[in-house]
Amino acid sequence: MSRAALLVLADGRFPAGGHAHSGGAEEAVKAGRITGAADLEDFCRGRLHTAGLVAAALAAAAAAGADPGELDAAADARTPSPALRVAARRLGRQLLRAARATWPDAELDALARKFPKGAHQPVVLGLTARAAGLEPRDAAYCAAYESVSGPASAVVRLLGLDPFEATAVLARVAREVDGLVDRAVAAGMAVPGEGVGVLPAVSAPLLEIGAQAHAGWGVRLFAS
Repeated sequence: MSRAALLVLADGRFPAGGHAHSGGAEEAVKAGRITGAADLEDFCRGRLHTAGLVAAALAAAAAAGADPGELDAAADARTPSPALRVAARRLGRQLLRAARATWPDAELDALARKFPKGAHQPVVLGLTARAAGLEPRDAAYCAAYESVSGPASAVVRLLGLDPFEATAVLARVAREVDGLVDRAVAAGMAVPGEGVGVLPAVSAPLLEIGAQAHAGWGVRLFAS
């Protein structure tokens, strides 16, 4: 296993399309729920323990060899918002393009054939980690970190927030990632034997509602 591969995959400059998405932060800023660093920290913490946990478990399961078709259906069931399902598949399609160019792999090719319009991003992330020689825990860490780093980066642009403050928010929230990843990996590793029903299904209704509102805006800075 190459830890350098983990750095490549987790690097924000990896061309996986995440820079075009705010993870719900744009709608939250417009609604007045994020006005500064303190609000951003609350938002990121909430997102980590809901969408982040679900994504980390799905990624771990995919990296552990669970059936990607079953995982994609499980991701759909855990994403009530049509707008978020569309965003997840777009991100998955872009990540798969980058992954196949970086770590050519038969499983990634098969996934592209099975889901020509894109599989859910956490599923693709797990298979990408597997292709890169990484472990399920690595995939879970990537997914968990992405769930908070995207909104933090977006708020720097949306509010002109000091990047130092945004990074400090990430550092504080990151203290909770280890425990969350433990839970995600335990669930993900159980999927091949017990099925997708063991995956967490934590809901974040306000994120779902906000995503639908955001999708209807005529002018927006981010795709989601």
